[in-house]
Amino acid sequence: MIQAPSNYEIVIRPTRGWLRLNLAETWQYRDLLFLLVHRDFVAKYKQTILGPAWFVLQPLLTTVVFSIIFGGIAKIPTDGLPPMLFYLAGLLGWNYFAQTFQSSSSTLVANAGLFGKVYFPRLVVPLSAVISNLFAFALQLAMLLAFWIYFKLFTSAGGLFGFSAGIVWLPLVLLQIAALSLGVGLWLSALTAKYRDFTFLSGFIIQLWMYATPVIYPLSQIPEKWRWIAVLNPMTMPVEAIRIMFLGQGTVVGAYALLSLSISVLLLLSGILVFNKIEKTFVDTV
Repeated sequence: MIQAPSNYEIVIRPTRGWLRLNLAETWQYRDLLFLLVHRDFVAKYKQTILGPAWFVLQPLLTTVVFSIIFGGIAKIPTDGLPPMLFYLAGLLGWNYFAQTFQSSSSTLVANAGLFGKVYFPRLVVPLSAVISNLFAFALQLAMLLAFWIYFKLFTSAGGLFGFSAGIVWLPLVLLQIAALSLGVGLWLSALTAKYRDFTFLSGFIIQLWMYATPVIYPLSQIPEKWRWIAVLNPMTMPVEAIRIMFLGQGTVVGAYALLSLSISVLLLLSGILVFNKIEKTFVDTV
């Protein structure tokens, strides 16, 4: 047993204020982070027959419905692209955002029992959702590439689309989506800890948000005088950017992209601050 020096002492102080963030401590708990990532991935489809195949079936069935309803019946333009590819590309970034948002928005309430028993940085739990949902993104990306190859090589629409050189920026776009979904999820998690009404509102919010995002329609179809409203939605530019990367069609303007990035960073930083403030006392109120 090691003898501690006589002048050794540990000082324990309560954290005060909004700006006392200890992100280095979160890194120290990275082993727990990876354990939670594994838990999220395994528990989500445990005792299911198809397992991770649901990651592919859900967006595929959604794409088929969109192609029939919005492409076939409503005749909403798709910038000359095959409807299947248009909707798959739009859903690629959107699904990652929606899944991470829904996972992180219930962090405090869903893990109240765990938080009340042992200490660890609470931010580790929503961060695990950000990472675990990357597996679903990878599977859906593989599905998009499979359809891309089919339409490119075996249909007459092959000359209408192609990869863009901007595809090298895909990791940065994905990082922005992760930051945005985490920031909004942390905001909703903090609000849900105080007001349980937001538990019921989260699904409604994400549904309305999808229709405000150019997933089922191209941004080019919005009149120029109203386009600034659509651009205030920080998910608009990432969705359009992914379409340009994989299909060569989309509307991305530098000023719009900068505004989208700024809003995403603002929501992330403010979400972390609010979450850090609420998580200190929420166990007393749940």
